[in-house]
Amino acid sequence: MRDNLKANDILALGFMTFAFFLGAGNLIFPPQAGLLAGEHMFSGMLGFLITAVGLPLIGIIAIAVSGGCWKGLTRDLPVSVATLMAVLIFIIIGPAFAAPRAGLVAYEMGFKPFLSDESELELVLFSISFFTIVMFLSLFEGKLIDTIGKLLTPILFVSLSILAISVIVNPLGDIGAAQGTYIDQAFTTGFLEGYNTMDTLAALMFGMLIVDVIRKKGINSDAQTCRYLILAGVIAAVGLTIVYVSLFYLGATASTVAIGATNGGSILSSYVTVLFGSTGQIVLSTIIILACLTTVIGLVSACADYFSILSDKFNYHQWVVILSIASAVVSNVGLTQLIAVSIPVLFCLYPVAIALIALTFLRSFMPNPILTYRVVLGVSLMFTLIDAAKVGGVDMSMFSGLPLFNYGMVWLVPTLIAMIVMRFVDPKKCQSSYA
Repeated sequence: MRDNLKANDILALGFMTFAFFLGAGNLIFPPQAGLLAGEHMFSGMLGFLITAVGLPLIGIIAIAVSGGCWKGLTRDLPVSVATLMAVLIFIIIGPAFAAPRAGLVAYEMGFKPFLSDESELELVLFSISFFTIVMFLSLFEGKLIDTIGKLLTPILFVSLSILAISVIVNPLGDIGAAQGTYIDQAFTTGFLEGYNTMDTLAALMFGMLIVDVIRKKGINSDAQTCRYLILAGVIAAVGLTIVYVSLFYLGATASTVAIGATNGGSILSSYVTVLFGSTGQIVLSTIIILACLTTVIGLVSACADYFSILSDKFNYHQWVVILSIASAVVSNVGLTQLIAVSIPVLFCLYPVAIALIALTFLRSFMPNPILTYRVVLGVSLMFTLIDAAKVGGVDMSMFSGLPLFNYGMVWLVPTLIAMIVMRFVDPKKCQSSYA
């Protein structure tokens, strides 16, 4: 039995975790947010970093202190509710939204620019090729540190470092004026924009996968596993922060370069082309394809690992094949349609995940954990449905008097109130078997 990992294994574990998180949304949303935030870049970026870096890191820590598994994190919830919640999150970050979206971004920004004549056939062929590679690399679960942490991520990190240094040393313009809701609500707009990365949801699932990877390296001590999981999260958080800061600054200084750009991908592509000339697209394509590839490998592996434990009908390897095929099929729907559908779903699940993470650290202060979890998460879900319906285009003006309605955070105040109330619930009325 091994008690410790070598320094290079710890670094590789952190790089692997960083690569898992750094996917499609992490590259296309910050430039767009930076362009819109403009002169309010710092407050917008702070809000974004909280939900796109801070919450995922806290999520990793929550998994670590809960024993490295979903069952420990949700032990005060009914098993059926905890299972349903996990399945929904895995479907969203897996074959329904996140994995196909990453494949589409890899095609749109990494492959499509080199095509002289685009057709639907090219997308089909690319999807098949991309997810075949994902499937092949995901099958070797025990080799994830070596494959991603020691091979793919260093290439990705070097490419991103070249871009980040170039943006900071040679910005292509001055910081522009703020636009839209970033004029008056820069912090909250950036906070909500961070939802789009899906990383808080992914953290709850990647945490379990990373625990399995650590244990496959021979670490069986719970304390050491917890320590290495937190170290991996910290390394990933530092890397993500560097990437986001540079991409926000890229967007904020891109007003004269990316004229007419409608999304973060176009902004990034235009900026890199001007910075690096004819080789710019090659640099960008390398970054995009590697980032999307490593993330989808992590998503497929995490989903397959959970579903193989949940049901013995299919084993891990069979689930990898099923999920890879499903993701390839869904990726042919189109990027715009996937993003449009995913945003309301994210607004619905993100606050519940945030509340669950918060309760993990507050549990010891609650006299009645079982009742607390059910009430707080129920309140969070009930009020976040209002925000989800609003971003989905439903007229919810009848609730405009609720706190933070205009900021898309109706759930926050009721959830906090529920936590405070449950702190003073009489434990004798509903004794927790876990107290």
